Amino acid sequence: MDLERYQKHYSKEGFLAKVSGAAKKAGKSVLYYAYLLFYMITSRQVPIKYKGIICGALGYFILPADIIPDFLVGLGFTDDLAVLIMAYKAIKAAVTPEIKQRARERIEGK
Repeated sequence: MDLERYQKHYSKEGFLAKVSGAAKKAGKSVLYYAYLLFYMITSRQVPIKYKGIICGALGYFILPADIIPDFLVGLGFTDDLAVLIMAYKAIKAAVTPEIKQRARERIEGK
């Protein structure tokens, strides 16, 4: 894979662009887990071992090339959601109520 071609997507701006572009198509579940993991990775309280898992999941979410293309209505974000949920399950011991609240507020536009 050509890393230089995709590296522009792997940033805070790349993440936010993906989320804003996917907001209507992806649904609240995808957005909730994406924001939850995003806030986890930016938290100083989260152990580094969990941040590796989060990087992988958010990297897959951000990457324009998916197993199931995002433009497929009804199916496009199912693979993204599966990866985000698997990552969440692996790191849920470190998820704080505050991070959950921030993710909920973000998808509700508060």
